[in-house]
Amino acid sequence: MKPRQKRVAIAVGALAAVGVGVGLLLNAFNSNLVFFYTPTQVASKEAPQGRTFRVGGLVESGTVVRDGMTVRFIVTDTARTVPVKYEGVLPDLFKEGKGVVAQGQLGPDGVFAAREVLAKHDENYMPPEAAEALEQAAKMNARMGGTLAQGQPGAAGAAGAAGAAGAAVSPSAMGAGVGK
Repeated sequence: MKPRQKRVAIAVGALAAVGVGVGLLLNAFNSNLVFFYTPTQVASKEAPQGRTFRVGGLVESGTVVRDGMTVRFIVTDTARTVPVKYEGVLPDLFKEGKGVVAQGQLGPDGVFAAREVLAKHDENYMPPEAAEALEQAAKMNARMGGTLAQGQPGAAGAAGAAGAAGAAVSPSAMGAGVGK
């Protein structure tokens, strides 16, 4: 082999190695990427079936049912709801009416099977995505005259009543302030 051919072969080999490395890195990144969806997005089938994602909002009051280590509850963004099933020990700060983010997969039956549940860590904190989703849902609910909350089973309470009256409800009015 001539010296020039050796240099070309080395350059092609190095370029191929870099390409393989970048491909593996992007594949690993894509496999570990977890997106956040609101209950409204999940209900409108924007969330992926069979892939892990996060759903967040408020734990609807009166929906937490414990059966041994299995806990069922409903997450709402005041417009739509998503039923969640979780097996394990919940965080100490998990409570009805408070902010929560659950990570898992949506089953074919429409129940979100959570593998991890994250609760807010202090009185003034809610994940930014969840706070933004609640604000958007409250605005949409107010714009539509509360029809989404009224038509959704179990979507009553302060947000549903305010939506029916045509008033916007901020997350802080629902007991979940936004902090950093």
